[in-house]
Amino acid sequence: MEGEDRGIASRGVTQGRFETSSTISQASVVNALPTRLMRLAALPWFECWAGQLRTEKKSKHTIRAYTVAARDFSTTVLPGEEYQSWEEAQIIPVRVYHERSDPSTGRVDAWLNSLGELRPATINARIAAVSHLLKWLGYTIPEWVQRPARRRPLPRPLGRSEVLKVRSAALRMEDPLAHPIVTTMLETGLRISELCNLDIDDVDHEDLSALVIGGKGEKDRTVLFTKKTTEAIEAWNPIRAMRSKMLENEDSERALFLSSRGNRINPRSIQKLIDRLADEAEIPRTRLSPHTLRHTFATGLLERGADLVTIQRLLGHASIATTRVYLEISDQTLREIYHRAQRLPELEEFEIDSKVEDELESEYLMVPATAIQQD
Repeated sequence: MEGEDRGIASRGVTQGRFETSSTISQASVVNALPTRLMRLAALPWFECWAGQLRTEKKSKHTIRAYTVAARDFSTTVLPGEEYQSWEEAQIIPVRVYHERSDPSTGRVDAWLNSLGELRPATINARIAAVSHLLKWLGYTIPEWVQRPARRRPLPRPLGRSEVLKVRSAALRMEDPLAHPIVTTMLETGLRISELCNLDIDDVDHEDLSALVIGGKGEKDRTVLFTKKTTEAIEAWNPIRAMRSKMLENEDSERALFLSSRGNRINPRSIQKLIDRLADEAEIPRTRLSPHTLRHTFATGLLERGADLVTIQRLLGHASIATTRVYLEISDQTLREIYHRAQRLPELEEFEIDSKVEDELESEYLMVPATAIQQD
């Protein structure tokens, strides 16, 4: 019993280092916790939150990015507080961390001020991560938090002659990955991360489609392709089979595209491949990137008459507004798409249809009733 008391006292001292100057008592903090977190109140908050991220099937990349944001937020010091390292901060009990993270304490503001030198895209990603953390704790991101405007210049899509150059160069290259990767990206519009995560079982060659699992926003979707992609992948499969035996691990057996060492390809290796492809096609490297291929796919759909909703679904955009910005669609182009798709029948057509119906009805009435019954 005495040892247990010492243990409790020891934990009390440890937790005391994490207490703020707030007058909220420990009991009231526990009561302020969301009901779903009550049973976790004494456990390390980061371990619990990371478990939640895995439950939501966040990708490894997303969890890494969220961890960086949570680390910076959790080690932000307010006036009168003692600095805590990340190793110390991540083991704070949920009930104490809940109090420390209350937006009304000013920690969110102090943390935001520390992000000033980062790019707008990075700041937005950090805010998204901390917003998830606060929501898990039962809070919401304060209304005064403004996300910086993000205006990333979009790549100019490849012209018809450039696409032919790229495809021809991919066939000439010694790297057997060049042809299947370029063909797949041009026909599906996959993001580079989605291409890397593609498994052999995700591709349905009979249906000419592929299932993208856990795309951006952790949303699954189906992309389509033609026989060109099927032929390119079928030509790649014998090489893939040999490479998958080099490591004989589960991931190598599943992955559709493997490196020369038998590992699943990664974004960096694809970028290097695209750079070599640009050299082979005699196109400036700045002109060709994985994102350029995706943008070329989307622009091609638009030019061939696809509607925005279809393009949105194939690209995996959460909002159609994103698709419009992505394609840099002007108001005039939007009007053209509308008038091309929204054509009401002319009155003359209606009159013709009515006459045809009248004639059919007259012919029907002239048929003897006995003949109708026999039919």
